[in-house]
Amino acid sequence: MKREQIVLNLLVFAKEVEAGALQAELLLKAKELGFNKVELRREYFKNIKEEMPVIKKIADDQGIELFYSVPDEVFVNREVNPKLTEYLMEANQLGVKHIKWNIGDFHEDSPLAELQALTEKGIEINIENDQTQTSGTIQAIATFMEAVKKAELAIGYVYDLGNWRFVGESEEAAAKQLAEYVRYIHVKDVAYANDQPQAAELDKGVIEWRNILAILPQDVPVAIEYPTTSDEQILAAKQLLEEA
Repeated sequence: MKREQIVLNLLVFAKEVEAGALQAELLLKAKELGFNKVELRREYFKNIKEEMPVIKKIADDQGIELFYSVPDEVFVNREVNPKLTEYLMEANQLGVKHIKWNIGDFHEDSPLAELQALTEKGIEINIENDQTQTSGTIQAIATFMEAVKKAELAIGYVYDLGNWRFVGESEEAAAKQLAEYVRYIHVKDVAYANDQPQAAELDKGVIEWRNILAILPQDVPVAIEYPTTSDEQILAAKQLLEEA
């Protein structure tokens, strides 16, 4: 895998965030570790209005391409979430080029056409398979993406490698069925404790992640996205991906 494809999701610094670290600090740390693409997490902001201009300046100065993970849903009660416009405004102020949401409770009668205006803001919009039965199953993703394709909407899909185990489905089956929609990949391994799935470092779990990546598009960004406890773990994951 090309080095420039690799993204660092700030989930890797969960421990530092809990200790009070700001995403601006972590952005600089990511750069020091050799990453030029970083995914911010909206839930990690402590004062978003104050932090946004600082982050944008750092990203501009350091040449960092920003992604934005927003833990909210496109559809709430089958209607378009009114907060989506606000999130796109934040993305614009941050200088973000890629934003990610979850589907939520999309149904056949949901007003999909209302998303058209959101796709015209100059920011790439993607949805992800989460860890819920509502919007994290193969069927849920396939149904939504087929509707998006039919409506000719510029919305893509983030394939989260580890999340399939949390909804009891096969990451291989998901990759084969959904590969055509993938514009971005999140990688983590999964280990089991008392029969319950838990996020794990690459090669520390049960997922044959190299085989899955071989099924998926080869030219899209790939993010390291699981909590770590040391810089060495982050660099080890980076090396594994570069060798994949």
